[in-house]
Amino acid sequence: MVLLFGLGTWEIAVLLLLVLLIFGAKRIPEVARGLGKGIREFRSATSEISRELTLEDRPPAYRPPASQQTQNYASPPSSEESSQSTDPTPPSK
Repeated sequence: MVLLFGLGTWEIAVLLLLVLLIFGAKRIPEVARGLGKGIREFRSATSEISRELTLEDRPPAYRPPASQQTQNYASPPSSEESSQSTDPTPPSK
């Protein structure tokens, strides 16, 4: 016995017969195609909404402000400055 959504084999057969009688053999493929397109659009809409929600929940990527990016750091001392700074004698007054 097949249980699909709580329906047995005979219930499914009766439903399929009713669908065949209501829509006819020529309209069933059109109805199925329309149903498939509707399901596809629904899935894409829900995935798009969930993607937007996850992007909103995610913290923004860290980017330092432009003023910090162009900040001038002290350049390494040149050879003249380094020899003066390592001189052990104090400057005369």
